[in-house]
Amino acid sequence: MKKTVGIIGANGYTGSELIRLLAFHPHVTLSFLYSRSNSGTRISDLYPDLTTVCEMVLTDKPEDVDILFLCLPHKESQNWLTQNPVKDETLVIDLGNDFRLEGNFGNRDFIYGLPEINKKQLSGAKSIANPGCFATAIQLALLPLAEKGVLNEVFTTGITGSTGAGQSLQATTHFTWRNDNVSAYKTLTHQHADEILQQLIAFNNKEVTLNFVPWRGDFARGIFTSSTMKTDLELEKIEQLYQDFYAEEPFVTVSRKAVDLKQVVNTNRCVIQIEKSGNVVVIHSAIDNLLKGASGQAVQNMNLAMNWEENAGLNLKPIAF
Repeated sequence: MKKTVGIIGANGYTGSELIRLLAFHPHVTLSFLYSRSNSGTRISDLYPDLTTVCEMVLTDKPEDVDILFLCLPHKESQNWLTQNPVKDETLVIDLGNDFRLEGNFGNRDFIYGLPEINKKQLSGAKSIANPGCFATAIQLALLPLAEKGVLNEVFTTGITGSTGAGQSLQATTHFTWRNDNVSAYKTLTHQHADEILQQLIAFNNKEVTLNFVPWRGDFARGIFTSSTMKTDLELEKIEQLYQDFYAEEPFVTVSRKAVDLKQVVNTNRCVIQIEKSGNVVVIHSAIDNLLKGASGQAVQNMNLAMNWEENAGLNLKPIAF
């Protein structure tokens, strides 16, 4: 029997992306789509591409389900769970940042949902904190070096598409501003930095310094990061570290060819490439911010928690041109 699923905040980018994935998932059925602001509206009226895929009407009345996804603005998940108690046996996956650093909430202990490092803990879990999009791309780029304890001071630049800013209209998401334009934002103060360092330091077993400069890109979706640090390790040894670390991971590929966003957009994949000159190494990583950086990873976490095949519902093709 298929498991029932509800989505809180189904009208946003991550919520609507979940609908696209779950509508074709072999093990679940959508029971309700929750939205306070658009209650009573058919989801396909908000997203015409969902016509015939999902014709459900948004509601402001949640139901009891087996699996609940929280796709709310940051800092709102705790409030929603406080006001709408959920049964202990319900699997809750939060796509916000409420539980990434502090996972305890009532009877729930949220597991950090980066499958590549927490696969065993995710099996059977009932509470999962989905990682941030930049946090996913940067951690996957650096974790193999952290496992060897060789991370030191890292300098990372990363560019993200406009969907990373959410659906609410802002001055920097207008087409006329974003088109043919690039800008830095939250330089050295991005909200994902603490989340990234929490995991890297635990793996590295010593202090790590991350100097992160994010950029806004003039495209809709995708993240591309480049992380630079000094090391005496040879390139061949570093590449082997990465190949070994990700050997059993279905959604991470270590490539010796140049990486670009079109390899990963519309997929749940992360592609990594490593370059080295002298004693300076650069690790590039690319993901789709709405899939491996959000909704796709949430479905991957659901699959692991329910002990289903990890790639169920996630066999997606990239948009090559």
